Amino acid sequence: MALGDLSSSSTSELHVLAVDDSIVDRKVIERLLRISACKVTTVESGTRALQYLGLDGDKGSSGLKDLKVNLIVTDYSMPGLTGYELLKKIKESSAFREIPVVIMSSENIQPRIEQCMTEGAEDFLLKPVKLADVKRLKELIMRGGEAEQEKTSNLISSPKRILQNNIFFFFIIFFIITIIVIFIV
Repeated sequence: MALGDLSSSSTSELHVLAVDDSIVDRKVIERLLRISACKVTTVESGTRALQYLGLDGDKGSSGLKDLKVNLIVTDYSMPGLTGYELLKKIKESSAFREIPVVIMSSENIQPRIEQCMTEGAEDFLLKPVKLADVKRLKELIMRGGEAEQEKTSNLISSPKRILQNNIFFFFIIFFIITIIVIFIV
C-alpha cells in the first residue's frame, strides 16, 4: 500500500486522501494538494482506500482510521473498486458519510457526473486537475459547506452550474436567431 505522509499535523491543516490507480495522476494531485498546504495520503486503489479508512472489514487494517481525513479525492475509473463504488461505500458508512468525496475523471460524461452527484459527491473534476480546482475545494471544505459553495461557484463552475450556463447560452442563441429571423422576414 503506497501511503503518503502519515505524520501528525496541525488541526487547521486539511488532510486529503487521494485515490488514483495512475501513478502520474496520483503524483499530480498530491503535488497540487501539497502546494495548497494540505496534508496528503495517497493510495493506488479503491480497495486500498477502504483499508486505510478501516472499511474493508479486516480488523488488522483499521489501525490508520483514527487519522482525521477531511476530504477524499478519487478517480472514477479504476480497476477493481471504481471511484463511484468507493463513493457509495463511504456514503453508506456511518463513520465517514459526512466526509466530502470529490470524483475526478478525464471523461466528461454527463450521466456519469449526475450519477456521482446524486450519490453524494461534493464535486466532479475533469482531469487534468488544476491548482485553482484544488484551492477552491480546500476553501469549500475549510469554511464548511453549501453557503461557501454558492459563493465560489461563480469563480469555477460545478457540473450543475455548467449545465445551467449551457441552457442559458442556448436560450440566448435561440433568442438572437429569432430576432434575426423576425427582421429578415
